[in-house]
Amino acid sequence: MNIAYKFSYFLILLLPLSLISGPALPDISITLIGILFLSIFFFKKQIKSIHNNFVIISILFWLFLIFISLFAQNKLLAYRDAIIFIRILLIPIFMYYWIFDSNKKISLLSSIILASVLFVCIDSFFQFLKYDPAYGFGKDIFGYIPEFYGRLSGPFRDLIPGSYISKFSLFGLIPIFSFINNHKLKIILSIIYISISGSIIFMSGERMALATYLLGLFLLMLIYKNKRIIFMISLLFIFLSILALNKFHPIYNDYKIIESTPYHLGLKVEKEVECINKTDIKCKKIILLQPDFMKVIYNFSDSAYGQIYLLSYQMIKDNFWSGIGLNNFTYLCNNDEKYKNKIKNYNCVTHPHNFYIQWFVETGLFGLIIFIIYISSLLLFIYKKIANEYTPISLATFVILFWPFMSTGSLLKNWMGVSTFFIIGICLIITNIKQKN
Repeated sequence: MNIAYKFSYFLILLLPLSLISGPALPDISITLIGILFLSIFFFKKQIKSIHNNFVIISILFWLFLIFISLFAQNKLLAYRDAIIFIRILLIPIFMYYWIFDSNKKISLLSSIILASVLFVCIDSFFQFLKYDPAYGFGKDIFGYIPEFYGRLSGPFRDLIPGSYISKFSLFGLIPIFSFINNHKLKIILSIIYISISGSIIFMSGERMALATYLLGLFLLMLIYKNKRIIFMISLLFIFLSILALNKFHPIYNDYKIIESTPYHLGLKVEKEVECINKTDIKCKKIILLQPDFMKVIYNFSDSAYGQIYLLSYQMIKDNFWSGIGLNNFTYLCNNDEKYKNKIKNYNCVTHPHNFYIQWFVETGLFGLIIFIIYISSLLLFIYKKIANEYTPISLATFVILFWPFMSTGSLLKNWMGVSTFFIIGICLIITNIKQKN
């Protein structure tokens, strides 16, 4: 085992933890691994040994992004992101074909993921306990304070602990399923772990993360016939914890609604808080919260997401075949007269907040088709190994990642791109776990 391989393996093992630190370390790590991988495989002339549809489609996808950037509104932005996107596409390839070639290595990674998810859960719960009606949730273990009232940040600088848990936590079941021999203990630990994860996701205030996590659990309940009881009871416990929190925790009921609109932070509420220097009386404070879900649904076109999607639709109509160019969304929103002021009550955003819409907007119809083909090739690759005990976890996680009807980040951004394709890589490698006789 050479030094380059050991170094790359070490960096990958640290990735679940380095993703907690922010975008810089994970991006540097996968870039270094990608360079080492290509250098070694080209030097040893082993590239021909990598012959799978998803690999070929990955290369074609990247070449298409470079070609379509010829038609971008801002070519500099488009070419910059198109060229460096190869580092993201390489992640599943070097994980599957180079780094993870044994059960032991995959098990170690899944154990680190389990520890990382539990750490995020504990840190987020610690923050949840430090609730103050005047300021919302308090500091976490590292002293981080959430940017918005009623949301958790956990050990992250951004409001993403729920997303992290929802996407990674199912992999944490692998060491529980593998190393716990006592059947009853395995069931109990699995239920506790899943229930805690789901409850913390709810506490985080990330609605879409909770919805997709529940969807993933429901899918596992259907697929995992011999473990169905685990997911049924876990779902029951999650729903019970949500009901209990809604009823008894003050953040969900210690306010009076002053105004409710579908806009960003459109729920204006009044809360009673401790008066400064007057502990014998209560003062009133106006706080802005996320809009009510049903208010957004009934007035979707006026909501922040509705306006973003309407602007995206306009850009698609105007640039149907070639798109506007990678990472050109903000540029056009701020500089093109056709798109200025289309998003009201909110600033221009950096992307359309949906993977599929983003590829359509930025790379046109053919870009969307190639992206769907790429995702489908990965899904088919995983599904062909459905007989493997852990493949259902891959399928459920894949649904959590790429469920089309949800708001998402941008795959062009460091953290989202690295974390998403790292998870894709995990989905691929765990289908190679050899079964115990």
